[in-house]
Amino acid sequence: MCGITGGVWTTPEYEISPALLQSMIRTLRHRGPDDEGFYFWPSGGDGNRSGIWAALGHRRLAIIDIAGGKQPMANEDRTVWVVFNGEIYNFRELRSRLEAKGHRFASRSDTEVLVHLYEDVGPEMLPQLNGMFAFAIWDGAAERLFLARDRCGEKPLFYMLRPGAIFFASELKALLQLPFFRKEINLQAVDLYLTYQYVPHPHTIYQGVHKLPPGHYLLWEKGRAQIGRYWNPDFQTEIPYNPQEAKAAIRDLLSDAVRLRLESDVPLGAFLSGGIDSTIVVGLMRRHSPEPVHTFSIGFPVAAYDETDYAQEASRFLETVHHQYRVEPDALGILPHLVWHYDEPFADSSAIPTWYLAEKTRQHVTVALTGDGGDELFCGYPRYQAVRVAEWIDRLPVPLKRFIGEELPRILPHSARFKSPWRRLHRFLEQVKLPPLERYLEWIGIFPTTLKRDLYTPEVAGKLAESVDSPASWFLEESGKAAARRDRVSYIMLIDLLTYLPCDLMTKVDIASMAHGLECRQPFLDHRVIDFAAKLPLEAKLKATKGKRILREAFWDVLPPKILRRGKMGFGVPLDFWFRGPLRPLLDRVLFSARATARGLFRPEAVRRLIDEHAAGLRDHAARLWALLFLELWFQRWIDGQPAELPQFSP
Repeated sequence: MCGITGGVWTTPEYEISPALLQSMIRTLRHRGPDDEGFYFWPSGGDGNRSGIWAALGHRRLAIIDIAGGKQPMANEDRTVWVVFNGEIYNFRELRSRLEAKGHRFASRSDTEVLVHLYEDVGPEMLPQLNGMFAFAIWDGAAERLFLARDRCGEKPLFYMLRPGAIFFASELKALLQLPFFRKEINLQAVDLYLTYQYVPHPHTIYQGVHKLPPGHYLLWEKGRAQIGRYWNPDFQTEIPYNPQEAKAAIRDLLSDAVRLRLESDVPLGAFLSGGIDSTIVVGLMRRHSPEPVHTFSIGFPVAAYDETDYAQEASRFLETVHHQYRVEPDALGILPHLVWHYDEPFADSSAIPTWYLAEKTRQHVTVALTGDGGDELFCGYPRYQAVRVAEWIDRLPVPLKRFIGEELPRILPHSARFKSPWRRLHRFLEQVKLPPLERYLEWIGIFPTTLKRDLYTPEVAGKLAESVDSPASWFLEESGKAAARRDRVSYIMLIDLLTYLPCDLMTKVDIASMAHGLECRQPFLDHRVIDFAAKLPLEAKLKATKGKRILREAFWDVLPPKILRRGKMGFGVPLDFWFRGPLRPLLDRVLFSARATARGLFRPEAVRRLIDEHAAGLRDHAARLWALLFLELWFQRWIDGQPAELPQFSP
């Protein structure tokens, strides 16, 4: 696992000098604490007759071929160079095939497969890769830069285009080192952030800087960039459901996905929450490993947010060497770290426990397998059941549907507690009258459309009205097109797989783990598992009110009865309590500071109303307040260059 950066330019205005490249590389040292390397083209001091220059930089976390895997890495005649972040799990198979064609390898590293495979088939190489990756290949003979990102966005890749130039990096902070970088805020990205709690691709928080979307590549040649998609899961096709055959198939696929992800020259373990997905992953690891598996979990003093009993149950059942930590989350202490590492506003508060878990895990191992992806593929989130019920309600007569959506919420009890079933029921009922996709966006969004509109100052609202040519739902609509013929739940699961998973979950895990030099691997995101799961009918995944039907039935032998019966809990922190107690003064100090007010983004009275309603227990605005707090702290750190007066932090 690593950090990559570099660029190609045709005029001195955009030159990356050796000193500049080194400063870009060193902002990524947390991603690769073991080594650094760089390459400039042309090399040898002969000058440049074609008027084009390239630079590649790399920070390395050594996992495979520790001695021989140094990057940037070249082919035999040193005309093709690569910097690579990730792992290619099927590299042994690819290497054998390439050696049979006459390619000569100088290392045992999976990285070297990329340059030889590119030599062999060029950009058509991507469908052959089973892995998580973001890489840049410089083809000196063709004077072409080839960027690519893995199918599910497990690894990040940012790029910036200028006339006759392109620059790329694993994290935005490397691009910020460029002297010609302009810190112009993308106002549409702010608006999308307040909806989704992250900035969705291809946007970033800065104008003129983009994320390469998952499953895409970028070819830069002769000053022009071409972006293409090489993978899209097939959610249009549904196969007949034969329970026995399907269970055998998913066992084989997941077992092989886990086996491939055990390749490592450094200590390896797994996150174990005690949920269905992580327990299955650990159970399969036990079958492929002659030694007991080291597992890791983290818990909190608040019972509603603590899963450690389930993790212990799974560990006992699977006989793992379990490392369990109980921490008192220190939001004041951790916020500066999160703001610095996440580069963009990022309001998923589960980044806090993920951060602690990665920190503790790295004390024992360098690689950890996780259960990410199981919910999106096998109907694990409770909201999928809500989608199904809403689909039934849509078929009711209009008067009855109106009663359910308008009158019933007035009759039922209210609650402002985050995990209250009454609160969830009200959120469900209040949006029933909307079209399906708008309804789903209101359910998952941080700020409902009306509340967000009320938050902006008139000036910002006016600018957004002039500059934004599509509603926030465009991100979901584009992703859902590939499941137009399926049932509504499968349609929503595909949307989550292509939006929430890469932009939220994978971003959260990548940044939190890389901040501590830990590599995380996700067997459920093996593209073979995804392609199979995508074709399964809903009945294979959702039975009555329980999701993950096929996983529960196929892996009953590695799931303790207590876990086999449990529902989805989630991974979070008690924000609602914090903002009514210890963090209440911080909200006032940050959100009503002179700097925040001078920004002119939000109406102070609207922000005050959110705080007061939450403090009084009238409504739960915890997630919204966290989003506003993180956004302002991000502005102070990355735009003002003057972090708020919180505990000292020196990255």
